[in-house]
Amino acid sequence: MNQWQKLNWNYTPFSDNSMGYAAVPFIGSIEGDEFDVYFSNRDNEGKSFLQSVKLALKNNSEIVVVEKADSSLLSSGPIGSFDSSGVMPCQLVDVNGEKLLYYIGWNLGTDVPFRNSIGLAKQRADGSFEKMHSGPILDRSIFDPCFVASMHVIKHDNGFIMYYLSCVSWLKTPEKLEHKYHIKIAYSEDGVDWKRKGEVAIDFKDKEEYAISVPRVICEDGIYKMWYSHRGSKSNRCYKIGYAESIDGLKWERKDNHFKSDLGTNGWDSQMQCYPFVFSMNNSVYMLYNGNGYGKTGFGIAKRL
Repeated sequence: MNQWQKLNWNYTPFSDNSMGYAAVPFIGSIEGDEFDVYFSNRDNEGKSFLQSVKLALKNNSEIVVVEKADSSLLSSGPIGSFDSSGVMPCQLVDVNGEKLLYYIGWNLGTDVPFRNSIGLAKQRADGSFEKMHSGPILDRSIFDPCFVASMHVIKHDNGFIMYYLSCVSWLKTPEKLEHKYHIKIAYSEDGVDWKRKGEVAIDFKDKEEYAISVPRVICEDGIYKMWYSHRGSKSNRCYKIGYAESIDGLKWERKDNHFKSDLGTNGWDSQMQCYPFVFSMNNSVYMLYNGNGYGKTGFGIAKRL
């Protein structure tokens, strides 16, 4: 069952010191009918930083804002560092009793607009985050020539698997520079040190597709299920949400046409639906996702029927 219905609600964190983004939302914790959502906002200089909002779900469909975190929980690094232009957190993972935050760190570029890599932070007792290293835990390599970015980590066998965005090239078109990236796999025993062999999890379906990002994976009924953003076709250059399945978590079959929803029917997500995060709560399954402008119009929630 992969039929989704959006709830009549979305959240955008407008304030005097930010641009009001709420990009790449993900769940931090769930307690009863309340849950924390983390997301990436941008300050007035365009640098991304981490914020959160505590929400409550009433009657499985009504969303109530309980508490906003107006300050930054994780900010950009110093000049010259891999995350000096901003941080875009993607997932909070329990590793040996510690809450580890995997995030994208990015820099403005010169011959290309930007370069990304993956960093790691640890959650403090007060809920804020401390960067564990001054450099990235995953960067471009012989397998990932341009950059690495959005990721999702799952426990697998005696260790961890990371599904991550791998940029393989930039293409100069008459209108702009266009990146080309898909989803690859990395392995770790401790969630910190990662090894990779260039294995592709989700590849381009044709020559028109050029961007596959923000993979999200759950294991349900013995099947690994992945939702992700993809774009690039003759009819549509905006992100849509795709879907794939796997028996072992390694070899994936794309089933994009199995994802059915009323997302994008009107309003804030009418042009774009992207950056999904799937979670279970109160015996139902929900999806956080962004709409138009890569999070500029905030995030919303859909429920699986």
